[in-house]
Amino acid sequence: MKYRILIEQDEDGIFVAECPSLPGCISQGKTREEVLENIQDAIKGYLESLEKHNELIPCHY
Repeated sequence: MKYRILIEQDEDGIFVAECPSLPGCISQGKTREEVLENIQDAIKGYLESLEKHNELIPCHY
């Protein structure tokens, strides 16, 4: 599944990514590449947790 992510760079130069479809699914990284890897891991863990707890998986974009 593919989910839309938003990436911003904060005032300290750290990249922050969030997945709006998955509330609270946020990650960060020193580079754009690192934050993309980190948010992919966060999304995977988020979805695994939903599945483990028999919760509905939100639609993806």
